[in-house]
Amino acid sequence: MRRLACILALIAAPAFAVQPDEVLDDPVMEERARDISSGLRCLVCRNESIDESNATLARDLRLLVRDRLVAGDSNDEVVDFIVARYGEYVLLNPRAAGSTWFLWLAGPAMLLAGTGIAIGYVRRRSQAEGPASGLSDAEETRLRQILDD
Repeated sequence: MRRLACILALIAAPAFAVQPDEVLDDPVMEERARDISSGLRCLVCRNESIDESNATLARDLRLLVRDRLVAGDSNDEVVDFIVARYGEYVLLNPRAAGSTWFLWLAGPAMLLAGTGIAIGYVRRRSQAEGPASGLSDAEETRLRQILDD
């Protein structure tokens, strides 16, 4: 049983980089802070949340989130404050508004365009080949002669 606990501790250890001195005394506030920080991108590590990153900037952002929560900001106000300071890129899941609509629609649009191109290619290719024509009598006779040899 002790061995299993050690293995689970090793697996769970890299899950969060939050230091003990960062943790808030109020468990509800800490849960809110973790919820917010799991949706914010570490600007150093790129596709890692600030909750998972060990970078100094990620630590500063985690502390900033907790300071704003202690000051009485709502979750949305904290996120808006961070976005106003660091830009929309700080969000791991960008909002679907304004200029990001292009990014949200580009993937499905490319999929539809690729499917249309593939269907068009297959149709043109099958029409270009046409039906397979059979061998003439002379060709069949010659083929039998070649195969008999």
